[in-house]
Amino acid sequence: MRAEKQLLLDEIKEKIDSSTALIIARYDRLPPNLSWELRDRLAKSGGSFEVVRKRVFLKAAEKAGFKLDESLLKGHIGIVFVEQPDAMPSAKMVCKFSGDNQDILEVLCGQIEGKMYSGSEVVELAKLPGMDEMRAQFLALLVSPMTQTLAVFEALIEQKSQES
Repeated sequence: MRAEKQLLLDEIKEKIDSSTALIIARYDRLPPNLSWELRDRLAKSGGSFEVVRKRVFLKAAEKAGFKLDESLLKGHIGIVFVEQPDAMPSAKMVCKFSGDNQDILEVLCGQIEGKMYSGSEVVELAKLPGMDEMRAQFLALLVSPMTQTLAVFEALIEQKSQES
């Protein structure tokens, strides 16, 4: 049995090391259909969901180089491993899934870009617009004054051509 636990510990540590972000969530009852739906949605957003024993996860996290408060991990926990550079689509998906299903998941904490965040901070980050959306907003901010200036010049030219 010891070899099996070591194998599981090594597997979880490898997933932690290869992930760009982790989101740790508590769940009370997660029916198989909802579990499948969560995993499917996470796969589409670049993540995966694993139900892990707390002791094994704590040991794997410690081996991976970050310390977790054991008192925070009460109840059944699941870990969202994010494999893509941007963790926000997965965080948004977890928060939306939880809200859509009577808060079945409670985000406890998360490690994003090497920094630990509390559950409430992860939820707040998930509410922010995504990278592509922020880029679009920034471009609109830059283009808007030029567009307005061009509209004023066109109106002046139109007015001058009507006067002559």
